[in-house]
Amino acid sequence: MRSEFLFTSESVSEGHPDKVSDQISDAIVDLFLSKDPEARVACETLTTTQRVVLAGEIRCKGVYENGAWVGGADKEIEDVVRRTVREIGYEQDGFHWETLEFENYLHGQSVHIAQGVDAGEDGSNKDEGAGDQGIMFGYASDETPDLMPATLDYSHKILQRMAADRKSGAAPFLEPDTKSQVTLRYANEKPVEATAIVVSTQHAPGYYFHNGEGDAARYAELEAYVKGVIADVLPAELLTENTVYHINPTGCFEIGGPDGDAGLTGRKIIVDTYGGAAPHGGGAFSGKDPTKVDRSAAYITRYLAKNVVAAGLARRCTIQIAYAIGVSEPLSLYVDLHGTGKGVTEAQLEKVLPSLVRLTPRGIRTHLGLNKPIYRTSAAYGHFGRKPEGDLFPWERTDLVDALKAAVG
Repeated sequence: MRSEFLFTSESVSEGHPDKVSDQISDAIVDLFLSKDPEARVACETLTTTQRVVLAGEIRCKGVYENGAWVGGADKEIEDVVRRTVREIGYEQDGFHWETLEFENYLHGQSVHIAQGVDAGEDGSNKDEGAGDQGIMFGYASDETPDLMPATLDYSHKILQRMAADRKSGAAPFLEPDTKSQVTLRYANEKPVEATAIVVSTQHAPGYYFHNGEGDAARYAELEAYVKGVIADVLPAELLTENTVYHINPTGCFEIGGPDGDAGLTGRKIIVDTYGGAAPHGGGAFSGKDPTKVDRSAAYITRYLAKNVVAAGLARRCTIQIAYAIGVSEPLSLYVDLHGTGKGVTEAQLEKVLPSLVRLTPRGIRTHLGLNKPIYRTSAAYGHFGRKPEGDLFPWERTDLVDALKAAVG
């Protein structure tokens, strides 16, 4: 690792059009899992001006059977979509939870996929297979208390704070669509200075000033508020006289969300994971039930990597795992400690980790308790680096630390 360099990560708020789509897709996953813990869901969402469109494949007892919706489930799906948009905060002429047009093109899961994924019945010994082929990565770093890359951790937290202030009324000039970007200078593998911070936020009419146009006083209020949030989120020693701020650098940002730019499920995968500080397997998470290893295996690799770092066995850890569709056992497991291992080698961990957690799709879901309606909360501000509370974010627990230490001696 270079001794000194600049690194940047971005985040987007729950009101960003792609994140609106992710949250709707995961709200549908939660709805189906609440009805049937063994539901199969692959839900894609398109959002644009005054329109939400769902498409994908499902199998869910009591919701969709024999090619038809059961017991008014189609109306329940629409209610979930509108409620999700309302909770995000969209009541704008170009995108309003109550008046948007809704289209539902979800249909039954392919039997050819189902035959590979389902566990054997009628005495068969076939275990549940992976829902798709793929490679998944997990990562952890001791840069922050959440064991996440600092650039992404701070980017997320800036937007979470702004969303909370918008909803509480503390910052009434904010609208839902917001983006952040944090650039840090690293020395000896540690962040030592914020060199640039970007925040672009949708705002109420008039809260801009650019090229002599707009309201200078209102923009100054917005700018002072954003800088205050940044100062609250980042450690004081990172903000210096060299830190450059770009707050709504394009000027007016009144048209935003799906009205300003169409949104699709799965277009913010680097925001969802590690902000570019670690590899990404390529598959998105939102809209997928936990038999899809794009989701569940990415969670278990984060869980394992986080426990390795939390156990003090390394300062940084990357784990890769690979699957074939319909096959239960992983094809490979790879560990990289980036030269930061302490008394343990990658080869040791590659032997130890599968003995602590069964890495089949069913083993992962059982160990982490993934067959529950826990996913919409994960669909904004990152799937990783969050606080495990109750059933939420079980992959962020560090309950494997003692077993890891014992296993490696």
